[in-house]
Amino acid sequence: MTDDQSVARALALVQAALADTGAPADQVLAALEVLRRLRDQLATWEPELITAARAAGASWVELAPALGVASRQAAERRYLRMRPSSTGEPTGEGRVRAERDRRAGDRAVGTWARANSAVLRELAGQVSAATGAGPVHDALAGDDPAALLSPLADARADLTTDHATLAARVEEVTAHTARLRDEARRA
Repeated sequence: MTDDQSVARALALVQAALADTGAPADQVLAALEVLRRLRDQLATWEPELITAARAAGASWVELAPALGVASRQAAERRYLRMRPSSTGEPTGEGRVRAERDRRAGDRAVGTWARANSAVLRELAGQVSAATGAGPVHDALAGDDPAALLSPLADARADLTTDHATLAARVEEVTAHTARLRDEARRA
């Protein structure tokens, strides 16, 4: 039911069932089934369109009126409730909660990383020297010290027994940021 003609036929069937107050039950049931299929299709299209609008640069503030909601928060919440889960939450509210928790964890880790920027950059420099040019080296060129965390964690496996102390320091940082994320989720 994705082409224009079948959508038009579906809508015509629903409108006919609504207009005919004496319509037989099978016609009304058929119209209800068509309406359900239309609703299911619309439910898949809306998050896809929102994703496309966001990718094209539309803000949540701009999306809110198009979605019929009053605020950017309501627009984002609607999107989170409708989109398929990529993290296993069974309900829309679970997805909203999971996204809020993820963002709270990211903020906590980002705040810690900025407060400990010198230590992280020193560690990243040592890891980069030990492992050679790569993602850690590339991340050192950026402004955000939080961007060092993922490449550092990934590089831990590349640190051989010759760099056990360095590997342990990376593991400490990784464990600490995991604790920060957990604490932020529970708060």
